[in-house]
Amino acid sequence: MNDNLTIETIREGFREVHANIRKVIDGLDEEALNWKPHPEANSIAVLITHTLGSEREMLAAVRGVRVPRDRPSEFVAEADAKSLAEMLDQADAWLDEQTNGMSQADLEAERPRGDFPPRRGTAWLVTNYGHAREHLAQMDLTKQLRGS
Repeated sequence: MNDNLTIETIREGFREVHANIRKVIDGLDEEALNWKPHPEANSIAVLITHTLGSEREMLAAVRGVRVPRDRPSEFVAEADAKSLAEMLDQADAWLDEQTNGMSQADLEAERPRGDFPPRRGTAWLVTNYGHAREHLAQMDLTKQLRGS
């Protein structure tokens, strides 16, 4: 497969996830963004913070770079719409930066990620895209449960 097509497809997929997250948070106040439908569930703010943290770490790993990540802090995050929109803008910029520099070698290389064993770059990209879509669905459901 053409590496440029794979990379462009991944970039478009994550851009679509980001756009849909923006739709979920549109018009929500801070209380709604930080509301949990159950004490052991995650708020929309947590889901966004975690999803973007995972995406950032994964994109760097595919490029063979390690970035700092405090995963446990993602699950206690609270945020307002403005800060979440800024996080999404930063994620868009990081996505562009990383995919613009991505190569066929990055897609094929076995790369470690966090505490996970090495996997091919393409595998990281596809599984993380699925992860992002799962959390997007959770965000949408949380919004529906809140009645926002």
